[in-house]
Amino acid sequence: MSSPTTVASLDPTIDPASAFDVAVAERSRAMPSAKWTRYDPDVLPLWVADMDFPVADVVRAAIHAHVEGGSLGYPPHPAFPDLIPATLDRLETRFGWRLPAEAVQPLPGVIPGLFVGTEAMSAPGEQVIVQPPVYPPFFSVIAQSGREVLHHRLVDDGDGYRMDVAALRAAITPATRVLMFCNPHNPTGRVFSRAELEALAEVVLEHRLWVLSDELHADLVFDGEHVPFASLSKDVAQRTVTLYGPTKAFNLAGLKIAFMVSENAALLARVKAVAGYRMPGVNVLAQVATIAAYRDGDAWLSAALAYLRANRDHLAARLHAEVPEVRSHAPEGTYLTWLDLRGAGLGDDPSGALLERGRLALNPGTDYGPGGEGFARLNLATSRATLDEALDRLVATVRGER
Repeated sequence: MSSPTTVASLDPTIDPASAFDVAVAERSRAMPSAKWTRYDPDVLPLWVADMDFPVADVVRAAIHAHVEGGSLGYPPHPAFPDLIPATLDRLETRFGWRLPAEAVQPLPGVIPGLFVGTEAMSAPGEQVIVQPPVYPPFFSVIAQSGREVLHHRLVDDGDGYRMDVAALRAAITPATRVLMFCNPHNPTGRVFSRAELEALAEVVLEHRLWVLSDELHADLVFDGEHVPFASLSKDVAQRTVTLYGPTKAFNLAGLKIAFMVSENAALLARVKAVAGYRMPGVNVLAQVATIAAYRDGDAWLSAALAYLRANRDHLAARLHAEVPEVRSHAPEGTYLTWLDLRGAGLGDDPSGALLERGRLALNPGTDYGPGGEGFARLNLATSRATLDEALDRLVATVRGER
């Protein structure tokens, strides 16, 4: 049985990259988006993690066709018939990760999955490991769930951020239950290698930790390959819940959809029991959009990745040439850049100075945990013209010209 709406692929020979060079500010300020309405109109926002690009034509066509069909009632439980098969096909095709249908559970976003995963895998007062700098909701989820944060900071070795596995092993206590992991990593852009993941898996199995692995950016990889943590071995799979979805790769953040994946049936059942009626079902249009993206959206995604890679390289070249005191490692994945502004003379919160003087909005580094002082996160998923304007403002602020 197919989903209620089937939309044929658009011509894959059409390169959609030209659609990314849009008049970003004019288009975005006309839309009621968080990114473009939070600050005054003279502020250029490169903060929250969604793209300034128009959504893929195949996704828009699928949503339009479903709405024109006239039905916005409850979808079948747990999802439209094509949703989970499309997700399973994608996981196998892109990552070589073959799973049974019962291993995949749709969710209304990653953050709800972090909450129910944390509560199912640990008890109040027990410890959850995080690896700062890291996605800020990790800290909020742990605190609001009544668990204790155990920090294991990533280490910048000069070539990028790495896990100090020996330090992690030493930090674990009898109260440690869960590792909350992020790969591809937000905000540093690291895509951890298979060898790094295998070293981490040894610690997980040795200490019988549960792993809650946020892999939402898995489809946004420039260098290397994304290896799902749970795919390393059967033993690792039994201790892991993975969170995955289309919202970052296909610019669907407002539709709120993700997937919880685990080959441990008992663990997944426990998570579902914790969720209960607190976890709403995934809305109809999110399911329609995801099916279209996963079945027919890869031409758009390939062009987006090429454009993002060019933006990444352009940003790195300008920083090196114009403000070498601002350091960053080119992200291997995601569309986020972690800027080290400690040498720029802008204080512990350079994002505040950039906002006040440069009228440029970035994410404060302090939001990402201990060690974030002097850093800021920049979102490069915008048009080249907008990125250049942002860099002009950053350079002028660092040089004291604004």
